[in-house]
Amino acid sequence: MDKKILALSLLLILTTMFITSISVSTVKAQTVGTGQWITKYTITDASSGVNLLTKDIATGKTSGTLDITEGENVVVTATINIGVSNPSTDLTLGTSMQHSTLQPNMYWELVSTNYSLGSFDPNSRSFSFPEAAGTFVISCYGVTPTGVVEQTTPNGLTLNIPTPCDMILLTDPTGTVLDEIAPNIINAAIYNYLGALSTQESTLKSLKSSGVASGYVAIYANVINESEALEAEGFTAGAMSLLNGLSSAGAPPSSTTQALFIPVAVVLAVIAAVFAFMFIRLRGKVSYFQLVVEDQIKDLEGLTLRASKIDRTMSSNLESVKDRLKRLVGM
Repeated sequence: MDKKILALSLLLILTTMFITSISVSTVKAQTVGTGQWITKYTITDASSGVNLLTKDIATGKTSGTLDITEGENVVVTATINIGVSNPSTDLTLGTSMQHSTLQPNMYWELVSTNYSLGSFDPNSRSFSFPEAAGTFVISCYGVTPTGVVEQTTPNGLTLNIPTPCDMILLTDPTGTVLDEIAPNIINAAIYNYLGALSTQESTLKSLKSSGVASGYVAIYANVINESEALEAEGFTAGAMSLLNGLSSAGAPPSSTTQALFIPVAVVLAVIAAVFAFMFIRLRGKVSYFQLVVEDQIKDLEGLTLRASKIDRTMSSNLESVKDRLKRLVGM
């Protein structure tokens, strides 16, 4: 009986310790990004001094261009708050970035003068320091990785996916991440697309306020939305092609020449549908992209009805285009 009681007691103690360790790990994991450790930070282009991203966790305010590219020399300056002192515990700061080409002999620079990190090596990618209550500001110099944004799928598709870069990691003695600065980085293809998207969105606002035919504006907005959907899936080349189609669509019609925008609208609708169907075949995401094409078919139906009151030949041609799209998606 005594042995059974002892065994049960040991089991209870071990179970309690296990549950406690899980709880502690969960609490620590929940502190990432909440401002409990890293309260604010700024990421700057080291070459130009341009503010790429500034974030104040407490206020939630964010500013900067928000475009951090592959192979970019950056300076990350963080304000870190250590809430309690624990002399027996060492915390670790580290980065996954390579040496900055502008600062080849230094990763870290302690900006604060009222906090001691001990005898840390500024040229070491990671270092440990005693957990002492206080707040300090530190800068990390590095270059973002290359070749991580463009990815190739097993079936040979090339996708461009924004990818997190661990610029600063704060970990405890077990290696658990307490907090981090890990923004997404992009490549030149995504950067160029975002620039083109901004231009087309500005153009759309101008069209809405300039008396352009409402049908043309609706199609224009649909194509922009299609391009954003493709970009979100990583199809940057297709998304850019859609925006380029808008650029080459010609001068938009005014509301007084509503019928004249029909051929242009058809071109834009067909471009969107062709790209949608192409990616149906490439990705196999039939249900999503079928809805995309069906939306374009609905747009064509409205245009066909409008055209039938103006030109029966044009109406017949629109019907033909609509029927071909329906066959593509099996409607």
